[in-house]
Amino acid sequence: MNIILYVCLFLIVSFWLAGAARAQVSDGGSPVVLPEVSVAAPADGAFFAPDTASQGVVTGKEIEEQPRSRVGEVLEVVPGLIATQHSGEGKANQYFLRGFNLDHGTDIDITLDDMPVNMRTHAHGQGYADLNFMIPELISILHYSKGPYFPDLGDFDTAGAVQINYVNSLPHDLALATAGTLGYYRGLGAMSGLLISADGLSLTGG
Repeated sequence: MNIILYVCLFLIVSFWLAGAARAQVSDGGSPVVLPEVSVAAPADGAFFAPDTASQGVVTGKEIEEQPRSRVGEVLEVVPGLIATQHSGEGKANQYFLRGFNLDHGTDIDITLDDMPVNMRTHAHGQGYADLNFMIPELISILHYSKGPYFPDLGDFDTAGAVQINYVNSLPHDLALATAGTLGYYRGLGAMSGLLISADGLSLTGG
């Protein structure tokens, strides 16, 4: 009953306002014309904006700016790529690219410093790619491509490919510790230094 009463009051007020507006116009008063409002803003460059959706490059700085809860989620900087996890950290992520289910890496070629991550044979399927050993803080650049158009990338480049490269040396030493809920904890230590070889050449070691 209250709803019907409110609806009736709303209709009465609406008709009254409309009649008042028509009376104002008929009395010679000009209608109110609001000025045009234009709203514009530059694109937010705080987050990663890819050059193209099918092929591109992501820097380590852009990767660090992306929130993540698992190591494999680093790959989600690739447009259209989703890395899920339906079990614990001891198992490879399940990958999806452009709506296609890539299982645990069967149809996506992944390399880290030119080392193939995909396993030729595995109980979970050919191309199993476990990235849990990767250290995101050491990534310098990530190259991605999509589609089976790059024969030099190998058999697993059916839906796409990702090439990850580490830095050659660190500008400063790293010491990180992370703790979270459900018993989550993580520690990281990394450093670069000069190693003197037997022939006197200086090499950078980490």
